[in-house]
Amino acid sequence: MQDYRKLQIWQRSHRVTLAIYKVTASFPDDEKFGLVSQMRRSAASVPTNIAEGSGRGSNADFVRFLYIAMGSSAELDYQLLLSHDLGFIEEKDYTQISTELTEIHRMLNGFISKLKTNH
Repeated sequence: MQDYRKLQIWQRSHRVTLAIYKVTASFPDDEKFGLVSQMRRSAASVPTNIAEGSGRGSNADFVRFLYIAMGSSAELDYQLLLSHDLGFIEEKDYTQISTELTEIHRMLNGFISKLKTNH
């Protein structure tokens, strides 16, 4: 088991989660149980699955959780786009978070490949 807090991919996905909580705080009240809830769950799922996978006994288990994290990041990417298109997120915030999500997705792919070759 490795300390997930030391993983750059966890650190970056945690920062994205904090950013999502911040930007969704200003969404319309009628989205509180809709898009806000979905985005926060998707965002938190990424670092949560990285943390859980790192605590598993094998690389194969870790990879499984990284795939779940990747799916959650893709889900969040769409929700972010939808929020932007609905006018809930400013362009600057959208661009920053979207760019970081793309990098996290790339890092997840690389980490999965590394773990698969080191099984």
